[in-house]
Amino acid sequence: QVQLVESGGGLVQAGGSLRLSCAASGRTFSIYRMGWFRQAPGKEREFVGSIGWIGANTYTQYIDSVKGRFTISRDNAKNTVYLQMNSLRPDDTGVYSCAASNFGSGSPWDYWGQGTQVTVSS
Repeated sequence: QVQLVESGGGLVQAGGSLRLSCAASGRTFSIYRMGWFRQAPGKEREFVGSIGWIGANTYTQYIDSVKGRFTISRDNAKNTVYLQMNSLRPDDTGVYSCAASNFGSGSPWDYWGQGTQVTVSS
């Protein structure tokens, strides 16, 4: 099993920045990808971006609305993935959750964190 714990959420004014962290523990050796999702009030959960790794190579992907503003990075030694969010907008408000994929599981995402609230005021 893998446990994921997010931190770093909060209240920020539009145009500001926040950095979210997702710390993984447990059987992390089997994880090959981690992602960030968000859910705004009254809306479905939305994929934000992900980071994957194969050996020393990493690759990232983002939805169009956050490209150029959000950056996902990884600290392998700390088993932690970060979501740096800049130029935040009110429509970025939501509960942000991280997820992880196990190699060979066949499921898109196998583990989920509990989420952290991000509120962007106008």
